[in-house]
Amino acid sequence: MAQKAVLNGKYLMYKGKPLVREKNAICYGSMEDKYILFLIILTNKKIVDAEVPDRVIVQVISTDPAAPADKKLYRQGEKQGLYDAFDIGLIWLERANAE
Repeated sequence: MAQKAVLNGKYLMYKGKPLVREKNAICYGSMEDKYILFLIILTNKKIVDAEVPDRVIVQVISTDPAAPADKKLYRQGEKQGLYDAFDIGLIWLERANAE
């Protein structure tokens, strides 16, 4: 059965974790986990009458407040399209939190 994003309180939830977007930044995950997923939309492209994300930076970031800023980035990459970025980001996030 496919899981759907549903509105729960003030955050959109996906697979039991908050999914928040502000302008060109998307954050997914719980601050109680070791890592969260952060997506940055760099460019958009027009398809018919809609603007859709084109180039997206994918980052898996530590939630440890004691970690120095230069050590928080666990993994980073760039993908074409939001679907591919979110898909690979979920895989990276699951692996990072399993360690």
